[in-house]
Amino acid sequence: MSQFYNDSVFWIDVDKIVPNPFQPRREFNEQELQSLADSIRQYGVLQALVVTRKEVPKSDGGLDVQYELIAGERRLRASKIAGLSQVPALIKVGDEENDLLKLELAIIENIQREDLNPVDRARAFQRLVDEFGFKHVEIGKKVGKSREYVSNSLRLLMLPPEILDAISQGKISEGHARPLMMLIDRPDEQTTLFKEIMFRKLTVREAEAIGRRIAYDKIRKKGATLDPETQELEEKLTETLGTRVSIEKRENGGKILIDFFSTDDLREILDLIKANKKSPTEKLDKHIEANPIPPKNEFVPNYVRDPELATMTVEDLDDRTPEQKKEDENTNPEDEIYSIKNFSI
Repeated sequence: MSQFYNDSVFWIDVDKIVPNPFQPRREFNEQELQSLADSIRQYGVLQALVVTRKEVPKSDGGLDVQYELIAGERRLRASKIAGLSQVPALIKVGDEENDLLKLELAIIENIQREDLNPVDRARAFQRLVDEFGFKHVEIGKKVGKSREYVSNSLRLLMLPPEILDAISQGKISEGHARPLMMLIDRPDEQTTLFKEIMFRKLTVREAEAIGRRIAYDKIRKKGATLDPETQELEEKLTETLGTRVSIEKRENGGKILIDFFSTDDLREILDLIKANKKSPTEKLDKHIEANPIPPKNEFVPNYVRDPELATMTVEDLDDRTPEQKKEDENTNPEDEIYSIKNFSI
């Protein structure tokens, strides 16, 4: 491993520092950058950037010095916003052309500072796998996480772009992604649950409960535990009401579960029993059209189920305890609680 040049801090012109081509972070929150810039104006850059030094040919035949950023892109961007002409930096020598080192340091720095959103983190792990042949356990050792943590992060990339964008932008949490991943092979149901998470402000546990019910219904229907007539009635109710309907039969009778989004829906359901067929997501789509997606962490107060939810953030909706979050992160994908193989009748 190379050493920092004399472990000394040098002041380098910001215009001579070029971005790290292996920077794993794609999302940079403008408000957070502005806040960091304000802090830098007041206190300066408190932690030095890390760069490599390289000489590049000039048009007149001479050589110019350029510095390639390894770690500290947020600080560099904020310093430019703050109007600084120079920033403190440690110059790393000896491995200027080591692409793996640049990617590795950028990932580790961002993860240690928790600066990567879950999707950027997963993409960075994927680059280590694809470009450098790392095993999941090797990545885990480098970032101080378990193999299961790395594997579960990489599974996020199985989700559609629309959902990945929502996670990257903080509109839904990583916890919400887990029940969505359970519906990978059911894209229509996955899209519906995603919309419900976004517009009904479902907590993680509520989304998990719906995901489990959908998975159970799939196994139940595959096992034909419902007689054909009841299955047909369930499908007709779903079409008629324009929302998710599930029938649970018991030895004596049973119950019908109907999803709804407001008190008005309940009244409308009474009028829709014998109405024309509706699409399974028509009711939800109707609400989405009437209530456009608000900015991050801002929701329409008169639409949510409870007035208190109007002030809740995405983080508030992740109702798992710290212990549950850690347990979920390190769940073995082979033993994933959302795996369809773990459902039985």
